[in-house]
Formats: sequence, C-alpha cells, structure tokens
Amino acid sequence: MEQRNGMSIAALVCGILGIIGGFIPVVTYFTLVLAILGIVFGVKGRKAGGANTGLATAGLVCGIVGVAFSAAGVICAICAIGAIGSLGAFA
Repeated sequence: MEQRNGMSIAALVCGILGIIGGFIPVVTYFTLVLAILGIVFGVKGRKAGGANTGLATAGLVCGIVGVAFSAAGVICAICAIGAIGSLGAFA
C-alpha cells in the first residue's frame, strides 16, 4: 500500500479556493492567505514524496495562480476605494 500525503491534498484545496475566491471582492483578502498556504503545502508535499506528488504539483500551480488572482483583486479593491474617496472631494 502506497503512502498518502495530506499536505498534497491540502495544497490542492487551498490553491483551488485561492483561485475561486480571487474573483469575489470581500473574500479576496482571505483567499490570498489560502493561496499562499497552497504554495507552502505544495512545496512540503513534493518534498515528502509518496503517492500524491502529482497532487502536490497541481496544488503548487493552483496556489501560484490563486496568489496572482487574489493579489490582482486586492489591488483592484484598493484602487476602487481610492477612486470613491477622491469623488468626495469634487462633490
């Protein structure tokens, strides 16, 4: 029986949640942390080896993509708040 690796599954779940949550404005801040955890768990899962090395790689890639989406969402939210704040000066 092959050894299972829980880090690989955690990496995949955190990476997928990071990608999906990157499109939801309020949740973006929390999913940025989840996507970073997906990267960390993916690296640890790959180093541990075992049967789920492919899952660890997929989690690592999803974590990287999730960080990109979530970071873009955070930047857009900050810019939107700044734009709304500057409209008050002209009113």
